[in-house]
Order: sequence, then C-alpha cells, then structure tokens
Amino acid sequence: MQKRNFKKVVISSKGEKSVLYGHPWIYEGEVLKKDNEIVNGDIVDVVSEKDKYLGSGFYNDNSKIIVRLLSRNANDTFDSEFFRRRISYAIDYRLTVMEDETNAFRVIFGEADELPGLTVDKFNDILVVQILSLGIEIRKDLILRALYEEMLKRDFKISGIYIRNDVDIREKEGLDEYKGWYDLGLPLPSTTKTEIVENGIKYIVDFENGQKTGFFLDQKYNRLAIRKIAKGRTVLDCCTHTGSFAMNAYVGGAKKVVALDISEKALDDSIENFKLNGFEIDTICGDVFDVLKNLSQKKEYDFIILDPPAFTKSRKTLNNALKGYQEINYLALKALKRGGYFATASCSHFATPELFLEAIYKASLEAGVKLKQVSYTGASFDHPVLIGVDETRYLKFYIFQVI
Repeated sequence: MQKRNFKKVVISSKGEKSVLYGHPWIYEGEVLKKDNEIVNGDIVDVVSEKDKYLGSGFYNDNSKIIVRLLSRNANDTFDSEFFRRRISYAIDYRLTVMEDETNAFRVIFGEADELPGLTVDKFNDILVVQILSLGIEIRKDLILRALYEEMLKRDFKISGIYIRNDVDIREKEGLDEYKGWYDLGLPLPSTTKTEIVENGIKYIVDFENGQKTGFFLDQKYNRLAIRKIAKGRTVLDCCTHTGSFAMNAYVGGAKKVVALDISEKALDDSIENFKLNGFEIDTICGDVFDVLKNLSQKKEYDFIILDPPAFTKSRKTLNNALKGYQEINYLALKALKRGGYFATASCSHFATPELFLEAIYKASLEAGVKLKQVSYTGASFDHPVLIGVDETRYLKFYIFQVI
C-alpha cells in the first residue's frame, strides 16, 4: 500500500459494514470524526474506528451523502489516467454486452461504473451528460475530454457533448443548474434534436428538453419482449411518453394500438415518431387512472402496458407509492379481457421487487383475477446492477397473463 496523502474521514461500525458489503455511499450520520480543512469536492480516505483503510471517495458536506466512494484500492492515485481507465472499462463493457446495438446506449451509469454521480447517454453521434456529484463536476474537463477521446478510439463519431445539469437534485450537492453544449473545440451542432434507431425503430430525441437526458434507454429489451405478445391483439400503451412500447407492439403485429399519456407534448412527440416510421397508432390524452376506470366495463383491450413515472423518490412516501401501484394495476386488470396479457413496470428503487410484486398481487386479488407470470426483467444491459447497491436495481418489468 502506498503512502496516503489524503485527509481522513472516520466512520462508524454501521458505515463500515455498509462499505464492506459493497455500498459506495457514506452518510453524514455515519461520520464520527474527520480531519480539519477538508474542501468539498476533495478526495478523502475513509477509515474505520481502528484506522483500517476502507476506501477513497469524493467528500461533500453539503450533501447527506458525505462521501461517494470511488475505489477501495489503496494503490489508486486518482489522476487523469485513473478516470480515463474507468471510462475505458465502462465503454468496453457496453461493447461486449450490447453487441452491435450501439446507435443509442448508456455509456456510463454512475455508481455501477464506479464514477459516482455521472450519467452519459449516447444518442447517435451526441453524448448527453448529467453530473450529480461535486467531485465529478470539479473534474469534468479531464473526464469529458477522456470520454470523447476514448469514444473516438473505438471508431464512434461524436459531433458534440451536451450537458443536462438542469435537475434540482444538484442543489443538494451545492451545485447550480444549467444545460448547454460543452466546448470540445468542435463546430457546435445546429440542433438539439437527433434521430436514433432502437430495435429497428426510429425515434427523434430532444436531448435539450426531453425528460432526463432525452430518452429512456433502460427499457430497450423490455420493449422488444412485448412484440410477440402483441401479435394479433388490441393494445393500450399507458404513459407512452415517446410512443416506444406502442411502436414495438405495432411492429409485433398488433391488430390495433392506442397510446395514452396525460402530456400533450409527450403525445406530440409520439405522433412525430409514429409518422417517422410510417405507423398508424391512435392516441388518447388523459389521466391514466381516469381512462382505465372508464374502460373497466368495456373490456376493449387484451394487452395493456403500464410504464408510469416513479411514484416515489423518497422512502418517506413509499407507502403512498405502493398504494398507487396497487391502484393503477387494479384498474388495468379490471379493464383487461380475461385471458389477456398485462405488462407492468416500476422505476422507483424504493419500491423493491418484493414490494412491487406484492402490490401487483394485491391488485389481482382486488380485481378477482389470477396472474400467470410470463417474465420478469430489469433494465437493459447498459444499465448494470451493482450487487449490494440497491439503487442500481431500480427497474422492475413484469409480463403476466390474466386468468
């Protein structure tokens, strides 16, 4: 082990146990003492009460997560080559697991790639970056330059990097919100929209104004999975957003597809995508709860897809969220024909797979139906789950037959 020149943060036995079990976050309540004059954004060493080295990470006392671990290797030096190496590992992992599906994919997934607070999505020739930690923000120039160069090494054409730091969670890190092009010394693209291809379907991605980084890449293979179920069926895609599940159902040979969303902008974006692909898909603008209630007597659909936004982003509101998941699933089950199929998702990591499944089960009991499970999956391979870090195991996606 090399001589350590980093300031120390001493953590409790509870915090130590969490680190040893693989979790990369140290909370303020787990800090027993720390060296003086630690500057927010600095890299510090985390040690046990017995001065045992546990890891090194970004320090920030503006945040409830006071240290975000980067490494548990005492020989790491955290120079520019360290970050380049991490970026290189992340890209090579995607090239292995995504095979030739590289027109649009998540390049870096924060803690799962040991780059805490950094998200990078590739949309065609644009990289969209979101930074949620002060440590990454301070080092963004060397990180983004390395990112660009490592992508070029692998023969990806990159026309620009767009920053989407317009999220309120940055305030908790003491960071300002902003968005815009990052200066790579290249001519700036003339538009903040681009066209991608996923599963053979084309989409327009508005990476300046779209949700998150502009498009949800994590449901890639789940969208593909519904194609064979949709064949010959009448399909309702609830919370359609960009029309992705609806279009995959259409490609799968559905008899009829209807896309539902409460947002007129989302439906406008969906219609643009439908036209881009030459698909004939109907739309409904309305609240999913109200629409499903009105459909309960008609039984028009034999395949309903639920992909709502996260019902909770906090443990405090988990119980209400679970009630919400139970209600929306109950309403969908009441609207389905017996023998029909049902796909349902949750993207809140607080609603664990066990709790989400329990909400679905309660909904089925309330609806007076039984559910035969077809499949259970999570996020696509470019959103890897880091074992021991439940926050990376956030997406749950079930397909059932209603009997």
